[in-house]
Amino acid sequence: MSPLQGLLRSRKFLIAVLDVVLSVTAFFVGKYAAPDIAEDINFMIAALQPVALILISAIAYEDAAAMRAGIHPNQRGR
Repeated sequence: MSPLQGLLRSRKFLIAVLDVVLSVTAFFVGKYAAPDIAEDINFMIAALQPVALILISAIAYEDAAAMRAGIHPNQRGR
């Protein structure tokens, strides 16, 4: 598997990309939407960002534990 394929299959990477998309959406909503709607949308996105961070951290912890145990999918064939 090429590094790019591995990156695109990474749950951590995909969550981070989703977070960036939501952040960019928040920027443009704040710029072009009605102030009341923009405030609500920005609040919801800001509320979801810590969840994304915790999810990425949990997946990284899970991956590290699997690597230590020798059962991580990327270790097959070694």
